[in-house]
Amino acid sequence: MSSGDRIIDWITSDLGLPEGGVRNTVMMLGDGDTVPFISRYRKEKTGNLDEVNIRDINDKLQYYIELETRKETILNSIEEQKKMTPELKKLIEECKEKTKLEDIYLPYKPKRQTKATIAKAAGLEPLAVEILEQTRGMKENKAEIIKPFIDPEKGIDTAQKALTGAIDIIAEQLSDNALIRGLLRNFISANGNLRSKATKAAANLKTKYDMYYDYNESLKTIPGHRLLAIRRGAKEEVLSWKIVLEDDQAIDLILSKTVKNKGNMSLFYPELFQAVQTAYERHLYPSLQVEIFLAKMDDADKDAIDVFAKNAKNLLIAPPAGHKVIMGVDPGFRTGCKVVVIDTNGNFKEYHAIFPHEPALRVAEAEDIIVDLIEEYYVELIAIGNGTASKETTAFINNVLKKHTFKINPKVIVVSEAGASVYSASPLATAEFPNLDVTVRGAISIARRLQDPLAELVKIDPKSIGVGQYQHDVNQIHLKKQLDGTVESAVNFVGANLNSASTELLSYVSGIGKTVAKNIVAYRTKNGSFKDKKELMKISGLGDKTFEQCAGFLRIPGGLNPLDNSGVHPERYTVIEKMASDLDVKIEELIGNEALIKKIDPKQYVCENVGLLTLNDIMQELKKPGVDPRKDFSTAEFSDDVNTLDDLQENMVLNGTVTNVTNFGAFVDIGVHQDGLVHISKLSNKFITSPHEVVSVGDTVKVKVLKIDTELKRISLEVVR
Repeated sequence: MSSGDRIIDWITSDLGLPEGGVRNTVMMLGDGDTVPFISRYRKEKTGNLDEVNIRDINDKLQYYIELETRKETILNSIEEQKKMTPELKKLIEECKEKTKLEDIYLPYKPKRQTKATIAKAAGLEPLAVEILEQTRGMKENKAEIIKPFIDPEKGIDTAQKALTGAIDIIAEQLSDNALIRGLLRNFISANGNLRSKATKAAANLKTKYDMYYDYNESLKTIPGHRLLAIRRGAKEEVLSWKIVLEDDQAIDLILSKTVKNKGNMSLFYPELFQAVQTAYERHLYPSLQVEIFLAKMDDADKDAIDVFAKNAKNLLIAPPAGHKVIMGVDPGFRTGCKVVVIDTNGNFKEYHAIFPHEPALRVAEAEDIIVDLIEEYYVELIAIGNGTASKETTAFINNVLKKHTFKINPKVIVVSEAGASVYSASPLATAEFPNLDVTVRGAISIARRLQDPLAELVKIDPKSIGVGQYQHDVNQIHLKKQLDGTVESAVNFVGANLNSASTELLSYVSGIGKTVAKNIVAYRTKNGSFKDKKELMKISGLGDKTFEQCAGFLRIPGGLNPLDNSGVHPERYTVIEKMASDLDVKIEELIGNEALIKKIDPKQYVCENVGLLTLNDIMQELKKPGVDPRKDFSTAEFSDDVNTLDDLQENMVLNGTVTNVTNFGAFVDIGVHQDGLVHISKLSNKFITSPHEVVSVGDTVKVKVLKIDTELKRISLEVVR
């Protein structure tokens, strides 16, 4: 079996997916097709696998490709040592786990000088073999057997030194044994406990890690967020940790695979036992403890990254306010509030600084500015950042609105400003608004993210949005890869307007990338709006393959071809043309006409390259072309009477917005500058295994205050159903 076929079999088995769909998906990924394109436009080939399935296949494929590459290196190394056997080669080729592969290679891996290599150089390996073979009876003369190995010139001037050297050789050999390592790894994983303690420096301090000052939990059951907390505590030198288990049982396990005579009648049993104990204490336990902890942390990292990605996607596809005139406010006390207005297309119109709070208290002036801006631009929404002075600024502006009557009465909405400061100081923001202060750029970003969260948030590193747990501690390479895939998924789920999307948004469209995105915007600036998707072929760097990957995710409202404003791929336009022709109507008459669409039998249009899965998608697009798939816009209104932690009381019921979802619960903004935590057990009346089953970032919820810890600034909440 070729390595390619072997990988297909492994992926199929690992994921429990149909072999044909896996094989075709692997082939398409190899041809450079993107995940969004495959999942959306190649359903017949994949057997209707969804995007999650395809990303899983891609991840497994990369893992096994790396595994096969590592095998080649190992095979070459063992061949060069002239130690390869047919059995060993087969064992390596059929191995499907990186950890087990390294176990197999360990005895052949070139080593630096160790106690064992020194003992071997002194000629003690035959004595080690003698001890391991366990053929000597108790009545034989041990001293006579050891005597030939005593050689003062080699540093072995006593029998004890000879035995110690032989023990070192056996201990290293046992620690390199793949079977023993595998058994002990499983034993520690199944029976070990992770114990954490406070360091001496932190023992008398109250910190957020105090629950881990004397903590002990089974490795099998400890959840990822606790592992991450312990790792961070150790990094901050507040905690120390170790894996504890019954050492005698672990040693007995090694003995069971080492001792041949169950009656322990071998002459060298004491030395063999010591070798086993040395192997465990000096080699196996220290290395496996770290390896197992890192493996558990790797799993915890993956869980944390998954949580971060889910939250980021929900934030990215949050309902847009749409094409409305919006006032954006970046609140502040001493430095004032930065107020901007953007038009219906997100273009910056005007900026002012107001100082309605202490210490300036220029309330009347601030009120006049707010009123003038609302009246001049017919402001429909006012977006206020949720940072410092947010609550006070919201109260001030609401008071202004109560005192005045406008042609359009604007609504005040508190918007998460997470990442706004990162964007405002970025080269991208500097290039767009070179003459504006960073705080003004931040206010523009706050307004724009209310108008269209996706279009604005793609400009910010997803890691800076702040909707995960321990995102700065996890594997940053894996985090970036998954978050990039998350943004790509969100952008292609929504689609992009070819004539208004920014370079940043276009760069995430399937197949495009940053360079082609820049070229599209440059072409648009020079030649005006795109009238037809075929014009994309004029873009530098955009060839047939890129067009195939991106065309279905781009939209042209009001273009020459009405289908260009739909999610139908141009390669399938001929199918719709045939449908319209059969109904004797124009395509424009067919699109959105439920009565006509009901007359179409998709089965009549099945052909070699177009199956029912694709045709059903086409029918859905015909019914509602260009419709934004995101939810309808809604917001939570905070209580005017609750502004700080001191205003909270137990059993209060308040409105809130979910700002972050973790594996252990959800954080909710209730308007007091400190998010409260709803533990997973308080999220639902029924049992749930994940908070994501019932809440998402951006959801509005009603919560009850259970407990307030003002010292640590902790608020415990419960969802009210």
